[in-house]
Amino acid sequence: MIRVSIKRDKTGLVREFTIRGHSGFDEPGRDIICSAVSAIAYTALGGLQELAGVVNHKERAGYMKFQLPLLDNEEVERTARIILDTMVIGLRQIENTYGSYIKVVDEEV
Repeated sequence: MIRVSIKRDKTGLVREFTIRGHSGFDEPGRDIICSAVSAIAYTALGGLQELAGVVNHKERAGYMKFQLPLLDNEEVERTARIILDTMVIGLRQIENTYGSYIKVVDEEV
């Protein structure tokens, strides 16, 4: 199962996300759930880098972690918020259809 942990601050801004595991839906290379989760996460990271200038993630097989640094620019923070919220929406849509293979936990810290 893929486990996604979303951590938000008191304003609702996603400060961190961690994605762990493999769905087990199909064999590696043919697993549509792992592919979908990866596509959403990498698109979010690309958007954060290209549109907000934010790069701060670690990854290895079956693991990705991103931490949003403190931002002192309101426009950059708004852009990061939109990208990260859109990522969460996409991951939840996968969970709604394939809940046996992915679990998204979204919490305020």
